[in-house]
Amino acid sequence: MKLFHGEITGNAVIIHEEEQQHISKVLRMKAGEEVFVTDGKGGLAKGKLFFEGKKTLLQPTEIQTNLPNFPLQVHIAIAPTKNIDRIEFFVEKATELGVSEITFLLTEKSERKNINIEKIRKQAISASKQSLRFHFPIVNELTKFSDFVKSISAENTFVAHCDKAFERVNLSQIQPKDNITFLIGPEGDFSPKEIQLLAEKGIKSIALGRQRLRTETAGILVAAWSYQKF
Repeated sequence: MKLFHGEITGNAVIIHEEEQQHISKVLRMKAGEEVFVTDGKGGLAKGKLFFEGKKTLLQPTEIQTNLPNFPLQVHIAIAPTKNIDRIEFFVEKATELGVSEITFLLTEKSERKNINIEKIRKQAISASKQSLRFHFPIVNELTKFSDFVKSISAENTFVAHCDKAFERVNLSQIQPKDNITFLIGPEGDFSPKEIQLLAEKGIKSIALGRQRLRTETAGILVAAWSYQKF
């Protein structure tokens, strides 16, 4: 399946401009070739390419809407790593593993204070197409930890940290429902103050095993755990 990103409205399909350039200039595809276009919202169009001047267009032969999403909706709130390549790797793998939403957290110990969110979103779209995913993950802006905590419910929300002063349950003991949120801290972990704040809100602490994991590894681990649940 040659999958591209675009907009699907009724019987009309518009391939995004960057994708048009990729089809014509990089892949050098020809008129009449069959491709698929997804809107990243559960829509999928099948059709044949044709060209009008510099425009790359699709003549749809079949359109599907409301394709099923992953049954478990997973939101990972994670502090971006100092080395941006590591967090980009996380986004790619978490997308492939079906994570529905990613929020980047600015915590007390965060070393990275900014992030190119548009670049990250493009990587999530690329990983979605590569893995033939028709529901793209939501990628949120960098958010202050304190603001994020105000916006979440304690039910089905868990924080992964290494502080043994707080009671933690093992990830394998969690029984998810329809949705679940995980918080993953930066290099150096969440501060005791942040963990205490989460505990006071009723957010449960989890351990990810015997090893101490890098931030991006912890994020991928919980994504892989959720992937095995459906």
